[in-house]
Amino acid sequence: MRGGRHVRAVTDATLTLAPGECLALVGESGCGKSVLASALLGLLPGNAETSGAARLADGTDLLALDERTLARTVRGRRVALVPQSPAAHLTPVRTIRSHLEETVRELTGATKPELREAAEAAAERAAFPGTHLDRHPHELSGGLAQRAATALALIGDAPLLLADEPTTGLDRDLVHRTVDELRAHTRAAGRALLMITHDLAAAQRIADTVAVMYAGRIVETAPATAFFGEPGPRHPYARGLLDALPERAFVPIPGAPPELGALPPGCAFAARCPLADARCRAEVPALTEGVACHHA
Repeated sequence: MRGGRHVRAVTDATLTLAPGECLALVGESGCGKSVLASALLGLLPGNAETSGAARLADGTDLLALDERTLARTVRGRRVALVPQSPAAHLTPVRTIRSHLEETVRELTGATKPELREAAEAAAERAAFPGTHLDRHPHELSGGLAQRAATALALIGDAPLLLADEPTTGLDRDLVHRTVDELRAHTRAAGRALLMITHDLAAAQRIADTVAVMYAGRIVETAPATAFFGEPGPRHPYARGLLDALPERAFVPIPGAPPELGALPPGCAFAARCPLADARCRAEVPALTEGVACHHA
């Protein structure tokens, strides 16, 4: 950053995602979820650096690939993305039909006579109305832009799908339809789905595993059935997320997350945690047996 300052947007993130599995990555805004997804596809800004590895099933390390390889053989084909801000990823001077037809042609090899029907089928798959296919991105609501981006991401049937807030701007019925389509996409041919979301109800509907991120770190991973049911989350922050839901205690977590450029020396959640003690404020807890908490 300016002045030579470094910000650790994501630190020590270790995740395993199997074919046919959906992993929901949850946490408050600014905790690093979208940065993690961008890193996997080489979409970070020029001043960002990565270390470690992100390996596909055949051993390919996504973090080691150059831009040419990512653009020609990975994005859309092996790893697809539903972006968090779909309107910013759509070309403003082209219609949604044009976007879909181009993507179908590039990823499936469909011939020109087949493109119109294939584009309409892709739109239907993401519940995008056919009456809006000839509209431009600025003529769409946020929810429609989100559905257009989802339709584009599903075309290549990539083995790994990264869905960054795929239900933003959708009403509850469309949320259910979208996550059900994503779940079917994952289950049908052993594909994997990493879904980044604030919508815990959507996560509960679709996820096999839940990972909770706070201040750039994974603080808990757990099977979805145990996380949303019994015994429930083990990390105080994860419990706070569920307790803040209207259908539960409806009690917000006090305070706000720390700035990633000024993290405290110990547990980043200590200032908001009712269990925090001197050790929490001095020592960062390691992620052990699925939870990073001195009191777990």
